[in-house]
Amino acid sequence: MSSSSTRSAVPATMKYTLDSGKTPQPPATLRSGIKRFAPLVVDEKRYLVIAVVAITLSSVASLTGPVLIARTIDTYIRLKDATGLLTSSLLVLAVYAAGVVASYIQIRTMGGVGRRILFQVRNNLFLKLQDLPVVFFNQNKAGDLISRLNNDTDKLNQFVSQALMQFVGSLFLMTGAAIFLLSLNIRLGAAALLPALGVLIFSRASSSWIKRKNMKSLQTLGGMSSEVQESLNNFKVIVAFNRSDYFRAKFNTANEQNFAASMTAGFANGVLMPLYGFASHLAQLLVVAYGIYLIGTGAVTLGLLIGFLLYVNSFYGPMRQLATVWSSFQLALAAMDRIAEVMGLESDMPVIAAAPAQSESVLWFRQVGFHYPGGSEVLRDVSFELEKGKAYALVGPTGGGKTTTALLMARLYDPSEGSVLLNGRDIRSYTPEERARKIGFIPQEPFLFSGTVRENVLYGNDKYKDYSSEKLSEVLEEANLSRLLARFSEGLDTKVATSGNSISLGQKQLIAFMRATLREPELLILDEATANIDTVTEELLQEILNKLPAATTKVIIAHRLNTIDNVDQIFFVNSGEITLAGSMEHAVDMLLHEKRES
Repeated sequence: MSSSSTRSAVPATMKYTLDSGKTPQPPATLRSGIKRFAPLVVDEKRYLVIAVVAITLSSVASLTGPVLIARTIDTYIRLKDATGLLTSSLLVLAVYAAGVVASYIQIRTMGGVGRRILFQVRNNLFLKLQDLPVVFFNQNKAGDLISRLNNDTDKLNQFVSQALMQFVGSLFLMTGAAIFLLSLNIRLGAAALLPALGVLIFSRASSSWIKRKNMKSLQTLGGMSSEVQESLNNFKVIVAFNRSDYFRAKFNTANEQNFAASMTAGFANGVLMPLYGFASHLAQLLVVAYGIYLIGTGAVTLGLLIGFLLYVNSFYGPMRQLATVWSSFQLALAAMDRIAEVMGLESDMPVIAAAPAQSESVLWFRQVGFHYPGGSEVLRDVSFELEKGKAYALVGPTGGGKTTTALLMARLYDPSEGSVLLNGRDIRSYTPEERARKIGFIPQEPFLFSGTVRENVLYGNDKYKDYSSEKLSEVLEEANLSRLLARFSEGLDTKVATSGNSISLGQKQLIAFMRATLREPELLILDEATANIDTVTEELLQEILNKLPAATTKVIIAHRLNTIDNVDQIFFVNSGEITLAGSMEHAVDMLLHEKRES
């Protein structure tokens, strides 16, 4: 055992718990929303210009039509000019046809923009998740993260591809219609626009409430996804203990919460539609009543009144569409909040600048202390060194800190206090790629990917990725791993499912063993790596370990003491301390003493 008087300041493990909806959300304004969406479309400027030009032409066509119709009524119909009526009708038809073509171009263009943004956001979000430390995934449910990656990003896609240009077009059309209304007759135009003022005030006041309800709906959807994911992952245990009623009750609770939140969000999203419809009808009533009066005084003509009513529809029709678009806008903002919450996280495990080597040991724990976020202390002022080429064992009671020590060795966590040195350098100064080459880690429950044994064995190992199956078999033979491969019916081509149900738990550990040892790491950590393996195979694994390069340092965590009878040193881990146990007999005595004390 060695210690150091130097104590490095290392930040304690951060809390990465995502917001559960308790944090108040700021009111969403049109300006703030545009600022937040702008970065998403910055690379789509060319297509946005095309879409804006198209929607402008479509809006101009819609605004030109009523003028032409009013002129046709007051000129050609009143004078019974059939030729002029035909010509004017064809012109109106051409104008509206051009508007339809422009609208089609806009829809196609924005559909592509939305899909590309969806691809980019999902890609960036997934890459961010990969950059976050292990503690993040311990503190958050996988189902909620999947919901953010799938459902929330899709809400953004729907808004960008379907609602964004409709939103812009509606504003353009409403602005143009309002200008025409006021220019044709300012008094009649003011009467037509009066109901819109009340709708605008109500929309502005209710926007933050609509956003909160949509946020709650998305959060409960994520919670329901988490319950489904947990139930499916633990289906064997549910059946074995006949506790389907328990998980069914949990799912029903999550489903009821999502149903209630979705109903409330649906009400919030639809509350503006009837209000906008009422405003439209009220405006038409005011225009007809006041227009008839003005016709009687000779201030307006019948054709002008009909054109005026068409402009009222051109103003309030888009406003009714804005009710749906505004709800989609609030839903997209709520989804963006949940995405931005993840994107804004930073890992508390950065790569620091390398300093000169301070030791020749392969690994050095220097006054290390550690505690999980919000938890009690697991390790306290621990110092020890591991020499190159030797084998070490960590023993101790369950919950004593053995696995935590292994996680710190592999830098899946950083210590709360002190420092861990790899080959004399702070382990934080190694890039993830360098660290993965130097450290092999076989956890208690190895994870396998869908594919074949070959793909899982070579995961993260670029050295052999282009080898043929025959050549790779030769490599495995040289590494003494061919006898392990023989335990699989189809060898390297044996199918492996994500859940691992296609192979036994022992076979999963064999694959993890081959994956780690084939890399010939400088430090190999085995955390109960043979817990589900028979004695004969365990002896074979020991032979393979003995034939690893002489410089490989091995750290074995085991509860069965017969698996560590050939190690050079044994450390006893318990109550936040790591002490040198010495001989096997001494380690047994310490374990027995601990059992009697407990």
